[in-house]
Amino acid sequence: MFDKLSRYLQVPDIAVVDARGRVVAAKDVRPLPEVTGTFTHTVDSGDRLDQLAFAYYRQPLQYWHICDANPAFLSPLDLLDGGPLATHRFPLGVRQGTPPWAALIRELSTTVGVDEVTVVDDVTAVPQPGGGVVEQVDRAVLVTYARAGVDAQTLSEVIRSTGFTVGLPVEQGRLGRPVVVPPQVS
Repeated sequence: MFDKLSRYLQVPDIAVVDARGRVVAAKDVRPLPEVTGTFTHTVDSGDRLDQLAFAYYRQPLQYWHICDANPAFLSPLDLLDGGPLATHRFPLGVRQGTPPWAALIRELSTTVGVDEVTVVDDVTAVPQPGGGVVEQVDRAVLVTYARAGVDAQTLSEVIRSTGFTVGLPVEQGRLGRPVVVPPQVS
């Protein structure tokens, strides 16, 4: 009993055994379709998947085509920056000596709610007006975390406890970034 616009309409039925041992009908796994001829939409604040589907397909319930075309996002909410995970970039400074990367990674990785930690330690050669070059060091840590489990302020405190100084965190959200919008499927 699926609507004619449902993504599950063409998925074959299978027989499965439920928790009470009864054989019941269910839908098989729906593989993601191959997407060709795509274009992108730049995410803006206030975007919603149903509104995007209406804008591109004149059918708000076809939002799942956009979800299918962006399989890197586990939740439809993640596509538009409303998901349960957030990523912040924390600019870092070192008080003295060698950066304590191992302590930083250990402390962040064991913090409840933290999903992923990525260290950024880039050195850029900057030409000087009178000649010569100066090295510019850009140190930061990208932390992906569950919004419900921890917040950016707490993460800043954890980072400080490892011997770094911490600048203002910057959310690395989806605003201003593209999502794939496939052509309308009939």
